[in-house]
Amino acid sequence: MSKTNFDRYLEEQLQDPAFTERFKRAGEPWDVALQIAALREKAGLSLKDFARTLKTSQQNISRLLTDVRELILRAREGVARAVDSGLTTLHWHVRRRIRQGILKDKRADYGRQIVFALGGQLM
Repeated sequence: MSKTNFDRYLEEQLQDPAFTERFKRAGEPWDVALQIAALREKAGLSLKDFARTLKTSQQNISRLLTDVRELILRAREGVARAVDSGLTTLHWHVRRRIRQGILKDKRADYGRQIVFALGGQLM
């Protein structure tokens, strides 16, 4: 399977240690939730039995799962915002470079054709 522009962009962004750390933190709650579910399933425990084993209530387990889901959602939204911001900046720079380098700062009706042709070469 060939890499998408997003895959290439993500690879580039992961070179930045700060972005990499945020990206890793975004997946941690998901990993915890998967581990909890796997352990419960492996032990063959119902939610009620799982809560009893942990000496807590089903309500507390449900609240924990809801909190983990919210953490996952917020982390994903944060990563999406960071990636979206980066892609927006990338596109702005590409358009500026085309306008300056090819169009010599002039508007052109054939600008869409240039972008299409350039996009095909970049793939």
